[in-house]
Amino acid sequence: MSEASTSDGEVRGIHAARVSDWLAKHVAGARAPFAFELIAGGHSNLTYKVTASDGELFVLRRPPMGAVLATAHDMGREHKILHALAKTDVPVAPVLGLCTDETVNGTPFYVMKFVDGWVLDSPDAVRQHVPGAERMGLGWHVIEVLARLHAVDIDSVGLGDLGKREQYLDRQIRRWRTQWEKSKTRELPAMEEVGDALEKLKPPQARNGIVHGDYRIGNLLAKNGRIQAVLDWELCALGDPLADVGFLMNNWAEPGEEISLTARGAAQSPTVAGGFPTRAQMLARYEELTGASTTNVDYFRAFQYWRLAAIVEGVMARYLKNVMGKQADVGAFKAQIDGLAASAQAAVRRLGA
Repeated sequence: MSEASTSDGEVRGIHAARVSDWLAKHVAGARAPFAFELIAGGHSNLTYKVTASDGELFVLRRPPMGAVLATAHDMGREHKILHALAKTDVPVAPVLGLCTDETVNGTPFYVMKFVDGWVLDSPDAVRQHVPGAERMGLGWHVIEVLARLHAVDIDSVGLGDLGKREQYLDRQIRRWRTQWEKSKTRELPAMEEVGDALEKLKPPQARNGIVHGDYRIGNLLAKNGRIQAVLDWELCALGDPLADVGFLMNNWAEPGEEISLTARGAAQSPTVAGGFPTRAQMLARYEELTGASTTNVDYFRAFQYWRLAAIVEGVMARYLKNVMGKQADVGAFKAQIDGLAASAQAAVRRLGA
């Protein structure tokens, strides 16, 4: 029996009969019966591959099972973002339907078109799916897509009411302090030190834009050296676009840098496979494309280490409550969080905190 399945063969998190009925009625071209499979790798919202009777593929997203923070995992919000970005040159999976009727599956969910591509979540995945000759071009496309996202006119695509735009760092530091306090499983003094330092050192906000919140190569579907779709928009906000650049740089390891404290755990970064642009080249290209300075990127790298530690602590807490549809190595999570907090601490001390 799959760890994502119940004793009666149902896939955890999916009421197959009711969801199948909803799909047949609300998603054009979706033909019952449907098979549901939990896609491995999601540490927050749960993602399922849905196979229709004629072989057509869809993707369904729902929140994790059990109690979650009140402001997290808003399916309607995520659906709205994807629907808006479909009008732009940012590659996203087309959304096909949103279900807000909780009698169907116990929680809202939305459905997307299946996009073919590879999730490059490890150096081995890069080596297997991206020939060496394609890697430099893929790296440039990663930063070009990010620049496109940050150039989107928020109001013209209908996202003006997504949230506040100014005082991004004030809002984020407050949010993730709260997250840490509500979900922490132990005391970690470095988290308090870094939070205080980030408050003290925060730079003024130079720009407003759409901030993905988790932009890294492991959250992109790639094929033939190009990004086919940007995934996982649940942390998206309006604010300072440099936050995405800092996060990407933390996850853009270079050959010889063996450990990258990414959202998938303390493991090798996909880019250590080699052949990609360097961090310095990526930053220079971003400045060229946007006309924006990346002078404060080191502050945002410190912020993102700290923020990610708070996020992963919440993920670990949900696994401990058995609401994620599968099991995980809690010890690995704890080591990752400790490493992230230490990286954040070292980074703010370098900044002069």
